[in-house]
Amino acid sequence: MPTVTIHHLEVRFQVSGDGDQAVFTRLFERHINAWCRAYEEQCARDKRAAMERGLGDRGVRR
Repeated sequence: MPTVTIHHLEVRFQVSGDGDQAVFTRLFERHINAWCRAYEEQCARDKRAAMERGLGDRGVRR
């Protein structure tokens, strides 16, 4: 997953009624949470892979 840095994020949503805002909020939370889980899982996989690659780099002590 490529590294992305967001310095400023602004979301504008014109709401005609309370129901639209609730729908937007629910969908936004669902998708941002899914993105966050995927990002955390990728970070964990990257960390495990780095640790496994490091195993072969250690010298053998006799």
